Amino acid sequence: MPQPKSKPKDEEDSATRRQILRAAVKRFAHSGYAATSVQQIVDDARVSKPALYYYFKDKAGLFRALVHEAHDERYRILTTALARHQNFRDQLEAILTGLFDNFRDNRELMRIALATMFAAPGELPENLCHLDWCERNFELVHALFQKARQTGELDPRFDSRELAFGFYGLANFFLMAQLVQPGCQPDRKAAKSVVELFLAGAAAKKRGK
Repeated sequence: MPQPKSKPKDEEDSATRRQILRAAVKRFAHSGYAATSVQQIVDDARVSKPALYYYFKDKAGLFRALVHEAHDERYRILTTALARHQNFRDQLEAILTGLFDNFRDNRELMRIALATMFAAPGELPENLCHLDWCERNFELVHALFQKARQTGELDPRFDSRELAFGFYGLANFFLMAQLVQPGCQPDRKAAKSVVELFLAGAAAKKRGK
């Protein structure tokens, strides 16, 4: 009788690593970094402590890997949106749609990433470097607004950094709303509406007589 083939070691390693990450993201998202123990994570993942330490060295390394993953995914969404579209409005809509979809599919991971921005120093591991990743992602958006301002697509009265902060702020607010308002599920239609609000404003437009 043929025996089942064993998985290659690198495939097993990858599966074990993902198993640990899945268990960790749930614990960190619902209990926070400080209140989560390595024992809880390995129990949830059904692996040994040596297995966790093999991949992540310690709890801080595991948390850092998750936060890094969240920011790298946002960076990928941004670069993909910019590469696939040439029109400024289309780029903004694609960015928001990608961020909304990613948040919906990775809610717990995004909760962790957003929480790091407001956590007290003692609630996070040392040398997390999450602000560096935040700045990297923001500067990508800022560069887009710089270009749009130079080409006359944006009001020159506003600085490109102010404009980028305004758009980024709207995006993050809609993402955070999903955490506190379960019924709020931004989608492509919402993305178009937010971009229209940002570019056209909410004030009533005067009609020609």
